[in-house]
Amino acid sequence: MATKYQRVLLKLSGEALAGEQGYGIDPEVITGIAAEIKEVVALNVQVALVIGGGNIFRGLAASSKGMDRASADYMGMLATVMNSLAMQDALEKQGVVTRVQSAIEMQQVAEPYIRRRAVRHLEKGRVVIFSAGTGNPYFTTDTAASLRAMEINAEVILKATKVDGVYTSDPMKNSDAVKLPVLTYLDVLQKGLKVMDATATSLCMDNNLPMIIFDLTRRGNIKKVVLGEQIGTIVRGGETDD
Repeated sequence: MATKYQRVLLKLSGEALAGEQGYGIDPEVITGIAAEIKEVVALNVQVALVIGGGNIFRGLAASSKGMDRASADYMGMLATVMNSLAMQDALEKQGVVTRVQSAIEMQQVAEPYIRRRAVRHLEKGRVVIFSAGTGNPYFTTDTAASLRAMEINAEVILKATKVDGVYTSDPMKNSDAVKLPVLTYLDVLQKGLKVMDATATSLCMDNNLPMIIFDLTRRGNIKKVVLGEQIGTIVRGGETDD
């Protein structure tokens, strides 16, 4: 089966792992995501992952309530490590070989992030999970995903969400919302569309790295994107028409 992409970076929000409960990690949900990633790996596609930490701790929310922003962000980074270890466990149970690399050194639980080593793991067919964001406060996991995707020469960022693409407004609140199948980075920045934050979007724009925003809740969607099916919204440079 011919795939459109050979090396992808999949960005998952922490909330995606929480499922209906809204917090923590739902074992059923994480097992389902792991099964989908296994299908993609079976197509000989190299997969890297970045997972947010919002299901455990949100640095921005804590800092808005008075906590020091840097301390809050470091706590958020540690939450992403917890999610990464949970995802590693779910993948390994399905027979997928993984490595967790952390931007904050904690050698008992994860390898330190080393770019060349990460690329080597991918070449050997291992799933690499990048945790602890960029290792710096004031940067989101979206920015970490863009940065890591660039560093490992991924062909695309797959951003998994709860909606099937980007809309003119929130489709949950507005029935007149229209889906936008193709966007440019400038559209996202100028219209303030909630795709990724401005830093992450600018990084992708400067390096011409496409992003595909798609619905994770529909089974098989990760595989469909990798095979080149037109689902979700693609964000890329230049003109929006094909």
